[in-house]
Amino acid sequence: MSQTASSSLWNQPRAVWAVAFASVVAFMGIGLVDPILPAIAEALAASETETELLFTSYLVITGAMMLFTSFVSSRIGAKRTLLAGLAIILVFSLLCALSGSVDAVIGFRAGWGLGNALFISTALATIVGSAAGGSAGAIMLYEASLGLGLAIGPLAGGLLGSVSWRAPFFGVTVLMAVAFIAVIVLLDAPATRPQPVRFTASLRALGRPALGLLAAAAVFYNMAFFVLLAYSPFPLGFDALGIGLTFFGWGVGLAVTSIWGAPALLRVVKRSTAIVIVMPLIAADLLVAGLVAAHPGALVACIVAGGLLFGFMNTILTETVMEATDLPRPIASGAYSGVRFLGGAVAPPVATLLAHHFGDVAPYLFGTVAALVTAAIVFAGRPLLRVADGHRVDAEEEALAVAEGDAA
Repeated sequence: MSQTASSSLWNQPRAVWAVAFASVVAFMGIGLVDPILPAIAEALAASETETELLFTSYLVITGAMMLFTSFVSSRIGAKRTLLAGLAIILVFSLLCALSGSVDAVIGFRAGWGLGNALFISTALATIVGSAAGGSAGAIMLYEASLGLGLAIGPLAGGLLGSVSWRAPFFGVTVLMAVAFIAVIVLLDAPATRPQPVRFTASLRALGRPALGLLAAAAVFYNMAFFVLLAYSPFPLGFDALGIGLTFFGWGVGLAVTSIWGAPALLRVVKRSTAIVIVMPLIAADLLVAGLVAAHPGALVACIVAGGLLFGFMNTILTETVMEATDLPRPIASGAYSGVRFLGGAVAPPVATLLAHHFGDVAPYLFGTVAALVTAAIVFAGRPLLRVADGHRVDAEEEALAVAEGDAA
């Protein structure tokens, strides 16, 4: 990234910074429960698989509802959609803190996922639409918010979780209130009303060959992502603070490569090539993590290395999605993000069930295979990604690319 591009990345309107801050807080919610999973299991007499459902209920509702957020935002506007999402997260994070059973927390995390769905896909479209310096810089800023939120979430969860497993949920409630006020004050409603879209617009968008291909890849990518994020607290065997510090390192690595690593790699290779390069490295990291799962120090190293690699992929994959079609950004964002989170919902309970039957190495092998499948899907579908790779194609060339993709 050039010095001019770098400066434009940070020289953004105040509205962009308000949404970016709120995004950090929203993404904190993903990693927040990581350090307190063992504590919740102990305090509420829950199994590992039951506690992993704190991820699954949240991610299933987030992913499913994201497929319809473009319909909502096109009718009430981006600002109201963002505020509705933040308000729902605030309410359900408070309810999580006040819960008396693991079933209640699982249910309230599902409600939290609804708020997250309204907020996250709308935030991506808002940042890309409002940021200075083009879509590539906006996506880097969004992914940096994701990385920072995923770094701070486990650290805050670890620090507050050392006091009580309830404290992190109270912390999110307070931060969501601050984010809500920031969006009200700093984000202006657009002067023109958005063009209404169909209820099924994002679902129909998945019929676009390029977007459908990337959505399929994202399903398996997020399986690998959440194996490392959601299962690793159990074999680590650390207390809440130790787990929080480990995943703080993971999240910092994620943010660093999201901002600086991905642009550097994309100066050298095309987006689809970068995906095919990075995903086998993620697979190798997960394989090693499984082999050293009994050694906490080595597993920590694999987790941090995984954060660096996932940072590359988050930015590259999101850029590829947003550039692969001419779809409106809210529709493309909702379609891709929805399927992405649904893929992540599968991994946590599958990982604990595999571990229960086959030991700690099995979840990481599952993640390894998922990462390799991601690479294979993108490699086989490269003809469909010519636009995302920077090529201009006419209708005849696009039809040929589709045919070549089907043949592959």
